[in-house]
Amino acid sequence: MVIVDKKASNVKIAYIGGGSRGWAWGLMSDLASCEDMSGSVYLYDIDHEASLANEIIGNMYNNLEGAKSKWSYYAVKTPKEALCGADFVVISILPGTFDEMESDVHTPEKYGIYQPVGDSTGPGGIVRAMRTVPMFEEIANYIKEYAPDAWVINYTNPMTLCVKTLYRVFPEIKAFGCCHEVFGTQGVLMRVVEEYLGEKATREDIKVNPVSVNHFTWLTSASYHGIDLFPYYKQFCEKYADGLPTQTDNNWMNNHFSSQQKVKIDLFRRFGYIAAAGDRHLSEFCPGKWYLENPDRVHEMKFALTPVSWRKKDLGDRLEKSRKLLSGELKPQINNTGEEGTTQMRALLGLCDLVTNVNLPNVGQIPNLPMGAVVETNAIFRSNEVTPVMAGPIPNEIYPLVSRICTEQEAVSDAIANRDLDAIFQAFTSDPLVTCDIKSAKKMFDEMVENTKAYLKDYKL
Repeated sequence: MVIVDKKASNVKIAYIGGGSRGWAWGLMSDLASCEDMSGSVYLYDIDHEASLANEIIGNMYNNLEGAKSKWSYYAVKTPKEALCGADFVVISILPGTFDEMESDVHTPEKYGIYQPVGDSTGPGGIVRAMRTVPMFEEIANYIKEYAPDAWVINYTNPMTLCVKTLYRVFPEIKAFGCCHEVFGTQGVLMRVVEEYLGEKATREDIKVNPVSVNHFTWLTSASYHGIDLFPYYKQFCEKYADGLPTQTDNNWMNNHFSSQQKVKIDLFRRFGYIAAAGDRHLSEFCPGKWYLENPDRVHEMKFALTPVSWRKKDLGDRLEKSRKLLSGELKPQINNTGEEGTTQMRALLGLCDLVTNVNLPNVGQIPNLPMGAVVETNAIFRSNEVTPVMAGPIPNEIYPLVSRICTEQEAVSDAIANRDLDAIFQAFTSDPLVTCDIKSAKKMFDEMVENTKAYLKDYKL
């Protein structure tokens, strides 16, 4: 990597999960949009054929109108080839297949437990973590051996436990986890600014202080050009207590990822702080009877239970898109994804400064959560430096909710690290979504573990 006149060349990025048919294409687009950074991307995936396809697609971006930089893409067969000499490592993997995720999400429904996502918390998130953590232990060891000085950007869920594992295995690692959920809440606050202040704001105009853990993040302050937005947001929530209207009536019913923000609004009206994730995620961290008691309650709260069958269909659509890109029937397009990965890289190279929300071990940025627990707050990105912002304590009003989740995640992390099935089950039964009796919980846990046992070879099943 070389930096001359505020431009970085010969930057090497290792992409673990480089056969991705979603995140990888987004990164390709964002990299092509960078004027001040160029280099190479090494794609490693256990599905080498998928990374070979992405090598071809990635190199297509260099010839597109609007491409501002050149990146060379290489599909490689080993982590060593990808990681040696890397300046940055991007991790975006699917732990298992959608068959395992189908069990994570839908097996609990037999026991009256519903999950809109099932990848971060709840029964599905915990069993997914049982598959994911051993994979991240292996990745962390590869990074320690082949790219100890690289900056590591994780997009994989369960975010908290993935980042926790990287630091547990390689304490000196320079890693952080990225999530765009707070960005969506800044978008809601842009609407507040327009409605109550009569001005058009950008997301960057909305300054927020996020605290808590990934996908259950809360804002303890929010401002626009120095104006406190909380009083206006309170009015906004009273006005739209039944949810934000959409452009098309009942649009939320037809989109497996959208909602009318009714959970977010209800949580503010209960506690006085802004819940800063999407309703599908937020609902999973709350007691199960609040928003996920049954599908009728979900419908009442105007968000969706995303079926894994839809994810499978979407994968089929993306595979078909890959085929069309490779055949020339389609051309790649350069579109801003809204993700900040490339901006974070630029800041770490000293090309700009950045303040944004990331997931890092707690070194005091949230003083009333356990030290070492992975938490989500703002951090300052500068040349070769990420410094977490001291965000302050979790407010008393929401502390019982947040501390319960944080300590559960710590328990799950320790139990999986020790491959202790009894301890994992104890954490499983303490999750707010596990509302069934202990006998049913054990039956559910055993069934879910059985359905994912192909990825649990390190456990004594």
